[in-house]
Amino acid sequence: MGNRYSIGHSPDPDDAFMFYAMTESLIDMGGREYDHVLVDIQTLNQQALDGTHDVSAVSIHSYPTISESYALMNCGASMGEGYGPMIISHAPSSVEEAKDSKIAIPGMGTSAYLSLRLALGEVDVQVMPFDEILPSVAAGESTHGLIIHEGQLTWRDEGVHLVLDLGVWWNEKTGLPLPLGGNVVLRSHGEERCAEIANDVRNSIEHAIQNPDSALSFAKKWGRGISDETNEKFVGMYVNERTIDYGPDGREAVMRFLEEGQKIGLVDPGFEPRAIDFIGRQ
Repeated sequence: MGNRYSIGHSPDPDDAFMFYAMTESLIDMGGREYDHVLVDIQTLNQQALDGTHDVSAVSIHSYPTISESYALMNCGASMGEGYGPMIISHAPSSVEEAKDSKIAIPGMGTSAYLSLRLALGEVDVQVMPFDEILPSVAAGESTHGLIIHEGQLTWRDEGVHLVLDLGVWWNEKTGLPLPLGGNVVLRSHGEERCAEIANDVRNSIEHAIQNPDSALSFAKKWGRGISDETNEKFVGMYVNERTIDYGPDGREAVMRFLEEGQKIGLVDPGFEPRAIDFIGRQ
């Protein structure tokens, strides 16, 4: 395997920003080289079951299903600080009406879906690519949808209605940020190499935060036509100091989120959230 690693992440501004320095070889990576593979988060969750990538972004919801093969890093988290995936509707709608409708979601393994189920209980859903959900609701093809990524900032422009921001709901319930995505590394590389790889990711995030203009310019290529202002705001929402280090409350949020998922049967009851590695923890 040598010093070349496959790294899977989403084709989104926040991930592009995070991995910019690694992609462009702008930091010292100790001779390690990374092949970046860009696919949507639901596909990454599925590929992680097969150990497809050495390093991967995954949904926190899906982490227990791959935890024997992968260790979770202490950096690279996407967390909603009082914001998160949003339930939207074509016509004005209450939460109760949303519960009785079919909701378009970006994938069963996503953290967005787990947070939806924690908030609304049993719901009827339809899986579709995340970037088709907002247009589908706007056109009335879907009555309700669960939006992630930059749709959280652009939904007002589409004439849809906000039913519930799940990041707000979670924060009011727990006082914690909502953990959505994380980065994992194959345990088979050994503890020392896993820590080195996690350090590369951390250094890449720090480089982007310290050099935002060039990193944002690079990230915008994955923004599906968004403006500079929206790009900067979106990246800032999900790449910040907590992305460099989860922090105690960030780690608590991950563990609590998975424990709540166990209570409703969406997370393996045999998994131990309190035993998560958080590789690279300072």
